[in-house]
Amino acid sequence: MIRIAKNPKPLRILTHQLLQRCTVSGTAKGKSKLKAGGRIPDEKQKLYEQCLNAPTPARHLSPKERAREAEREKLGLISKERQREMEILKKGGRKAMGVPDEPMVMGTPGLDLVTLGLVDADKIPKYELTVEDGQRLAKEYSRVLMRKHRARQAAETNLLRMKKEAIEALPGKLREAAMIPDLTPFPANRLMASLTPPIEGYIEKVKEAAKKSSTKQKLRRRRGGRYFNLFLNWVIDKWCNAIFFLLKIQLEVNVY
Repeated sequence: MIRIAKNPKPLRILTHQLLQRCTVSGTAKGKSKLKAGGRIPDEKQKLYEQCLNAPTPARHLSPKERAREAEREKLGLISKERQREMEILKKGGRKAMGVPDEPMVMGTPGLDLVTLGLVDADKIPKYELTVEDGQRLAKEYSRVLMRKHRARQAAETNLLRMKKEAIEALPGKLREAAMIPDLTPFPANRLMASLTPPIEGYIEKVKEAAKKSSTKQKLRRRRGGRYFNLFLNWVIDKWCNAIFFLLKIQLEVNVY
């Protein structure tokens, strides 16, 4: 006979034994470490917001947008970007923002072209351009590019015309041979360029392997189709025999 003994300890004592009585891994009691995805401290969050919303020394606006902003200022509506610009101008402009007038060194310190002595810093040209000067230079550069494009187009047209004239001047057999493109200098059916020398017969072996695999797949398809036809004929034969057997039984029942 089994007896269930009563627990002499009350429930409160048992639950108290399961509670944490000492600190774990140096953290305070009842507190856990900051896990991934936890709350970021206020100082870091403020620094992140300042980096993301850093003001720019100047904004690029089209004349239409500047006129619209001037009209909004007359009505007393000032955007946040315009307010930042006004604050920067009050503080002292680009100098207050820490933008130096001298050219800044780009790249790794000590390994730039000026420090290595490859470029003389005094000979670097300094450009002070206005908006009108920039537009004028952009138009002139566009004209230069257009001249280069037209000269290249004319040279290609002349080359094609000379090629056609040379092919037409050839005799019959040579003309037919010249019409066939020659891909030996730059074959289109070769692999990409590599640093190692080409393996003789590698492309031919690859083609043969591809042909063999394709023929094997065709044979498998044919065999699979043949087996399916045999299975289908067997199923039809069995169904026909079953139908004839049922009809025979039905006729015998009707006769008796």
